[in-house]
Amino acid sequence: MTQHIHPTGTKSRKFTITDFLHDSRAVGVLLLLCTTASLILTNLPGIGENYNHFWETEIPFLHSIHLPHSILHIINDALMALFFFQVGMEIKRETVVGELSTPSRMMLPMIAALFGVIFPAIIFLTTTKGTIYQSGWAIPAATDIAFSLGILSLLGKAVPYSMKIFLTALAIIDDLCAILIIAFFYGSQPEFMWLLGVVACVILIVLVIKYLRNPLSRILYLSLGVVMWYCMYQSGIHATFAGVILSALLPINKIPVYEKALLFPVNFLIIPIFALANTSIFINSSAIANLMSELSIGIILGLLIGKPVGISLAVYLMTKTRIIKLKTKPNWMLYIGVGILAGIGFTMSIFVSMLAFDDKALQDTAKLAVLVASTLSMIIGYTWLRIALKKKKEEDQEELTTEKIVAG
Repeated sequence: MTQHIHPTGTKSRKFTITDFLHDSRAVGVLLLLCTTASLILTNLPGIGENYNHFWETEIPFLHSIHLPHSILHIINDALMALFFFQVGMEIKRETVVGELSTPSRMMLPMIAALFGVIFPAIIFLTTTKGTIYQSGWAIPAATDIAFSLGILSLLGKAVPYSMKIFLTALAIIDDLCAILIIAFFYGSQPEFMWLLGVVACVILIVLVIKYLRNPLSRILYLSLGVVMWYCMYQSGIHATFAGVILSALLPINKIPVYEKALLFPVNFLIIPIFALANTSIFINSSAIANLMSELSIGIILGLLIGKPVGISLAVYLMTKTRIIKLKTKPNWMLYIGVGILAGIGFTMSIFVSMLAFDDKALQDTAKLAVLVASTLSMIIGYTWLRIALKKKKEEDQEELTTEKIVAG
C-alpha cells in the first residue's frame, strides 16, 4: 500500500478507496447528499412531478407474476431484503463472537435499546391519542446505525471506546427490535400455506449448510434464499424479514465472505437509492403546516426526546440498582449525548413510515418529520458531545494536576 513520510519521519499511508468504503462516515455523507438531491429535484418546477412519478412507475409483467411491480416497491420489498440480510449478519456476528456475545456485555445496551424503543412509542401514542395516526407508533422507535455512528466518528479519538461500543451495540439491538416490529406488526394477515413454504426453505437451507461443502452449496443457499423471500412476500409478513432469517442460518465463519460481497452494493447502491426514492417529498406550505400535526409532533418528540430519555433512564436504573457494575463512574453527559444521536431515525424510520400508512400524504408527512427530527438529533447530539468531551478533558487534566501535586 502506498505510503508517504511526514517531516517528523513517521509513516502515514494515503487514504484509499478501500478506506472510504469502510469509513463509517461515508454512508452517512452519501445518504445526506442523496436526500438533499431528492428533495431539490422533487421541488424543482417542471421536474418535480416527473421525478416523483418515476418511482411509482409500474412494470406490468411483474404484477402478473405477483411480484413487487413498481420501482418503489422493488426497492422497498426486494432490494431492502439485502440490506436486512446485511444487518442480520451484523447482529449474528456481534451476538456470537462480538460485543453482545456474553450476558454481561449484552445487558446494558439491550435494556437501553428496549427503553429507547418503548419511550418514543409511548410519547407518539400519547401525542396521537384519538387520531388516525396511531398505526405509526413504531416510526420514532428506530435508530439509523450508519448515521449515528458516522456522527460519533466525526468527534474523533476524544470519544471513549466504551461509548463507541455502547452506541454500536445499542443501534444493533435497536435494529433487531425494528426488524421484529416490522415482521409482526406491519404485515398483512398471514397466509398459512406460504408460511409453510418459508419453513420448508429454512429446513432445506439448514440441510445444505450442514451436508454440502462444495461451491454448489453457496448457489443452493442463495437460490433457496430467493425462494424463501418469494414465499415470505406472498405470506403477508414483510418480505425483507427473509433477509434476516437467511442471515441467522448462515454459519459464523461464512459471514465475512458475504459481508465483503455486500459492502459496496448495499452501502453505496441500495441505501442511497432507497434515500432517493423515499425522500421524494413536496415541501410546500401544506407540508410545512403538517409539521404541526399530531403525527409530526409525535415523531419529532419521540425521536428527539423519547430516545435520549429512555436510554439515559435505562442506564441510570441499571447502574443505581447495581444490576450492571461499570468499571468507572458513568459520565451522564456522554450517555445523554449518545441517546440524542440514537434519535437519528432516518432509514429505518422512513421505512416504517412507508409501512404504517397507505395514504401517500401521511407517508410524506411522516417522512418529513423523520428528516426534521433526525437533522435536529444530528446537530444537537454532535454539539452536546463536543461540549461534554471538552468538559471531560478539562476534568481529566485537573485530576491529573491534583494527583501530581499530591504525589510531589
